[in-house]
Amino acid sequence: MSSALTDLFPHPIVQAPMAGGPSGPQLAAAVSDTGGLGFLAAGYKTADGMYQEIKQLRGLTGRPFGVNVFVPQPEHPESGAVDLYIQQLSGEAAWYETELGDPDSGRDDGYDAKLAVLLDNPVPVVSFHFGVPTREVVDSLHRAGTFTLVTATTAEEALAVQQAGADAVIAQGVEAGGHQGTHRDLPENDGAGIGVLSLVAQIREAVNIPVVAAGGIMRGSQIAAVLAAGASAAQLGTAFLATPESGAHALHKQALTDPVFPRTELTRAFSGRPARGLVNRFMREHGPYAPVAYPEIHHLTSPLRRAAAKAGDPQGMALWAGQGHRMARELPAGQLVEVLAAELDAAAALLGRSASGGDVR
Repeated sequence: MSSALTDLFPHPIVQAPMAGGPSGPQLAAAVSDTGGLGFLAAGYKTADGMYQEIKQLRGLTGRPFGVNVFVPQPEHPESGAVDLYIQQLSGEAAWYETELGDPDSGRDDGYDAKLAVLLDNPVPVVSFHFGVPTREVVDSLHRAGTFTLVTATTAEEALAVQQAGADAVIAQGVEAGGHQGTHRDLPENDGAGIGVLSLVAQIREAVNIPVVAAGGIMRGSQIAAVLAAGASAAQLGTAFLATPESGAHALHKQALTDPVFPRTELTRAFSGRPARGLVNRFMREHGPYAPVAYPEIHHLTSPLRRAAAKAGDPQGMALWAGQGHRMARELPAGQLVEVLAAELDAAAALLGRSASGGDVR
């Protein structure tokens, strides 16, 4: 990673921007203040809502931070499939005594308005998910003094990120919780994701920009492993989900280590796009029938998810989590960064002794 960007956060620890509530100003400030790079998630917020959170975060910390933006999605031709899924979910609406959402509530997530705010009020780092911004957008952010990162799930996608002029690529392995940041959502690619260690190695051979590794990382030893594979930093989401500063629902936090939810799967059930979450009733019953239709299905199921949370029913909630969820620790976010950094130092020392032929027991 370029020295200028590395200097922004002393520890190679990036807090993933988790949209929908978890990644707010309190969490980002705690991470940045302790030497990591905290992130706000602008996804599903209005441009003004994003701006207000940026103002709040700046009042909490003087350290650098990032803001994540969703790239607008192309139109999907499966309008009939969406109508069928509406029928599929009618029983859920009756059960939770709520109306289904409007699938046509908007496709671009206020992208242009958010970019305008970020250019008028520059932040240190902006990352992009679900696709690659244009070269013009990247150049304009660079002129504003902002570093840019873009998610990729394959080496081919990483090449597109490099060609757009981004400063670094986030290599998102299939282990990652929440939405996969694939640039083109194709049903034939379902289940074809690459593990983070293999992905980092492939991307390092394909591009010459720095790599940030993401996917199931919960311990400092795992950070050491992705650094050894060629990454310059690690991005952790689920590890920060259980912290008190996280805005995740209490039921979501509890479910991470609840034996009732022993595993995760990728599903389209809640949003129409592949996302990894804890397997629950909603996912089992509706995942096989969910169409390729993001953000239509996200809008459609939003009232159901809110109603399930209000009813205290985690079986109807989107419990996003990475494959390492059972390793979640209920530590304050700043303390978690310090623990991860200490674990990383210990693992790096062990790797160093092993590489030099020392006695490793």
